[in-house]
Amino acid sequence: MRRVAKLSAACLATAALALSATACGKTSSQEDSSSPSSSGGKGGIKIGLAYDVGGRGDRSFNDSAARGADKAEKQFGGSIKELTAKTSDTPADRVQRLTDLAQAGYSPIIAVGYTYAPAVQQVAKQFPKTSFGLIDSVVDGKNVNSITFTEEQGSYLAGVAAALKTKKDHVGFIGGVDSPLIKKFQAGYVQGVHDTNAKIKVDVQYLSHGTDTSGFSSPDKGQQAAQGMLDNGADVVYSAAGSSGTGAIEAVNGVKGAWAIGVDSDQYNIPGLAKYKSSILTSVVKNVDVGVFDFIQSVKNGKPLAGNNVYSLAKGGVSLATSGGYLKDIQSKLDAAKQKIVDGKIKVKTTP
Repeated sequence: MRRVAKLSAACLATAALALSATACGKTSSQEDSSSPSSSGGKGGIKIGLAYDVGGRGDRSFNDSAARGADKAEKQFGGSIKELTAKTSDTPADRVQRLTDLAQAGYSPIIAVGYTYAPAVQQVAKQFPKTSFGLIDSVVDGKNVNSITFTEEQGSYLAGVAAALKTKKDHVGFIGGVDSPLIKKFQAGYVQGVHDTNAKIKVDVQYLSHGTDTSGFSSPDKGQQAAQGMLDNGADVVYSAAGSSGTGAIEAVNGVKGAWAIGVDSDQYNIPGLAKYKSSILTSVVKNVDVGVFDFIQSVKNGKPLAGNNVYSLAKGGVSLATSGGYLKDIQSKLDAAKQKIVDGKIKVKTTP
């Protein structure tokens, strides 16, 4: 998750500098400091990435998007420009971030996260020759590719796994932000748990609400929420909360016999979480990297994807990680549940 052009959002152009001087102070837009810089290959594709809060290095959602861009940059040459949202962002900040990238000639520009939907709607119209990708939300536009996933299907399988692994008939779900997207994760997980064993108790907690997106970037909040669930008797905790989920994994690791379920990336294989491997039962992998790469490739080939491209369980868009081998004893039951979803015999809910 490397060659990345380094320039802050507020400094892309003279006009942007005048309008966004505070961005250089990192109040609303931030370069991912973990990414080294170099110029891209001559004539290569110029990829713009507007991350959600947490940015590259969140070990989850944003990192998955970064992997897709990195693969494309390595394969096609060129450069990547990365800008990261702040929890203090206003709608105008998101519009300015995308506008700055478009004015600087980046195409495609990929907005990572549903909070960018209104900004993409506005800026895509202003730059009709620029290709925009939007992850986790749908915006109509001839130059917009909406990249969405059936998160509820992967979460259903996580619910089945949790129900089969709990020894206390008590599990938990932590959502980053109380939003329609994260409720899809909750809905699928709870359905999977109760379809497997209706007697199991499921605790649910969200870390932030409304326009407050801090729930995606607060490991301390994730840790506290998970600890509360563990103290209350849960022994499996699934977090759909961006980097906040790393705090939940840490809390679970401190309790013998408890399991954590990761999200978006295969968190068992994330180097920064290596010391918690023994507690990571599985992860609901959301292949944002595949959607990002497919989109960049389509732009490189001169035939940009547009419309709503859905990455489902059947298409490998979401999956349940098997790293660590902790699912071996229940794999046949998970495979059976997956097949029923693919065949349409199980209809997974998208709302709790």
